[in-house]
Amino acid sequence: MPLDAITLQALVAELRPQLLGLRIDKVQQPARDQVILLLRGNRRLLLNAGANAPRLQLTELLRDNPAEPPMFCMLLRKHLVGARVAEITQPPMERLVRMELDITDEFGRPGRRTLVLEAMGRRSNLILLDGDGRIIECMRRVDADLSAARQVLPGLFYQAPASGDRLPVTQETEEGFRARLAAANPERQLDAFLLDQYFGLSPLTARELAFRTTGETDSHLFGLGSAGEDRFWRELSDFIESVKENHFAPYCLWKDGRPVEFSAFAIRQYGSGMECVRCESFSQMLDRFYEVRERQERVRQKGADLIRTATTARDRLRRKLALQEKDYAQTQDRDQLRICGDLITANLYRMERGARTLTCENYYEEGCPQVTVSLDPLLTPQQNAAKYYKRYSKAKTAERYLKEQMAIARRDLEYLESVLEEISEAETEQDFTDIRGELRDAGFLRTQGKKGINRPAKPREFCTSSGFRVLVGRNNRQNDQLTTKTADHRDLWFHTQKIHGSHVILCTQGQVVDDETIVEAAKIAAWYSQARESGNVPVDYTQVKNVKKPSGARPGMVIYSTCRTVNVTPEEELVTRLSVRR
Repeated sequence: MPLDAITLQALVAELRPQLLGLRIDKVQQPARDQVILLLRGNRRLLLNAGANAPRLQLTELLRDNPAEPPMFCMLLRKHLVGARVAEITQPPMERLVRMELDITDEFGRPGRRTLVLEAMGRRSNLILLDGDGRIIECMRRVDADLSAARQVLPGLFYQAPASGDRLPVTQETEEGFRARLAAANPERQLDAFLLDQYFGLSPLTARELAFRTTGETDSHLFGLGSAGEDRFWRELSDFIESVKENHFAPYCLWKDGRPVEFSAFAIRQYGSGMECVRCESFSQMLDRFYEVRERQERVRQKGADLIRTATTARDRLRRKLALQEKDYAQTQDRDQLRICGDLITANLYRMERGARTLTCENYYEEGCPQVTVSLDPLLTPQQNAAKYYKRYSKAKTAERYLKEQMAIARRDLEYLESVLEEISEAETEQDFTDIRGELRDAGFLRTQGKKGINRPAKPREFCTSSGFRVLVGRNNRQNDQLTTKTADHRDLWFHTQKIHGSHVILCTQGQVVDDETIVEAAKIAAWYSQARESGNVPVDYTQVKNVKKPSGARPGMVIYSTCRTVNVTPEEELVTRLSVRR
C-alpha cells in the first residue's frame, strides 16, 4: 500500500528526535526516484519520490550508486552537503514533509534550504527550495502542459498541493459526524462513507474502522441502527484521539511469508488470513516491506533487456529441440527403409520399369506375409533399391548427429534457465554487468562498443551460528570461481538437487562441522535457488574435491559424486540474520 498521511505522521514523529541537529555528510541518488542523505552518526535517510513507494525513512539497506551521479544529485550536493537538519514538519493530514536545513553558503553566510517531499502516488515529487520559498530544482518538473492548476518549475515560488473539499478526519465532531451520517446514502458501505467524507484516511484504515464497528468490512449504513451509529462514532473518535496524541505502533501484515500491508496501528480485519507483526520501528518496517519489491523493480528495470535476451534464446532452443526430437523419432524407423531396399533387390526379376508398387513376400517376418513397397515409376528397379538404401544411410547418420545436437541444446537450455534465475536474484548494478558479460561470452549477446573495465562483484557472504563462513555465488561465472578456484578441497559444497541455484561453499578449514551448521548452509542454498518459495527442498552436499567441471561445459555446470542430501525449508529471516554486510 502507499504511505498514507497517518503513517507518515507517525514516521515524522519517530524521525524528528533522531535527526534534528545532524549534519549532512553526503548525498547519493542510487535510483531515479531515490535520494539518500548520509547524516552524521552513520544514519542513512531515504527520500523516495517514486509513484509506487513514496516515503521518508531511515534505511539499513545498501543500494548501488551509478558511476555518474545524476544532475539532480549533483545540485543537491552543492546546496546540502554540510547543512544541518533544523526541523521536520508535516501539514496536518497531508502526505507532505518539509525538511528545514540550516546551511552556510560559499561566502560563509548562514542561510536556509528546504527539502519538500510530496508522497502523493503518481504525483510524488522531491523539491529543493531556497530561503525565500522559491524552487531551486525538483525531481520532476511540472509545466502548464502537465497541470494547468499548479506548476512546479525552477524559479517559481512553491505552492503546496490543494487539499480538496473533504474534511480532515481529525477535525470531525460528534455533531458533524451524525449530520453527515444522516445525509449519506444508506446503500453506501461504511468504508466508502468514510473515504467520501474525510481527508487523511486510507482504504485499509477505513475498512478497519468498519470492521471494528460491525465485525465485517463490507457492511452498509442502512444496517447500523441507533446502537450501530453510536459504536461507529466511538470507533472513529477513539481513532481520532490516537492520531492527535501520536499513539502509533508499526505493524506489518504477512501472508505466505511475504509482507503485503503495513499500518500505524494493529489490523484485525484479516483474522487468521494474515499475521499482524509488530516491528521495532517504522523505518525497519518499511525496509522489510519494500526490500523485496525494490529488488523486483530493480530486476524489471535494469534486467529487462537481459531477461528478454535469455527468454528469447531459451524459447528458440525449446522449439529447435522439439523439432530435433521429432526428426530423431523418425530415424528410429530406418530399418524399414533397409528392408524395402532388400525386398526390391530380391525381387528384381519380377519387376518392370514404371511400376508404382511391388507386392511380395516379406521374408523378414515369420510366415512371410505379403507386403506392398512403394516405388518411383521414373526410376529403374535398381535405382529404387538404391534410393531406399540411401535414405536408410541418411537416417542412420542423422541419428548420430541429432543425438549430439540435442545434447548441446539441452545443455544450453539448462544454462539459460540458470541465467534467468541469476537475473531474478540480482541485487546490484555490478550483478547485472557480470551476467551481461557472461551472456556475451556464451554467445547469446552481441558485443557492442568498447569493453569497459570489469570489476566482478564479490560473492554473497554469511556467517553461521557456530561461526563458519559461507560463500554464495551471484552468477554462473562466480559459481565456477568459487567451486574450482576459491574453495579448499576440504570445504563443503551445497546445491539444490536437480534444481537451478547458486553454488554454496561452507568454509570448514578442515574442522568437523555440526549438523546445525549443515542445515543452515543448506537453507541458504535453498533460498538462492528456484525452490525459494517451496518447502522440504532436497539439498545435496559433498566435499569440494568431489565436484568436477566437465570439459567444454557451460559456466556453473558441474558434476559430483558421493553426496549426502538434507531436506530443508528456506527461511528469509535466517538468511537475513546470517548475512554479513560489507
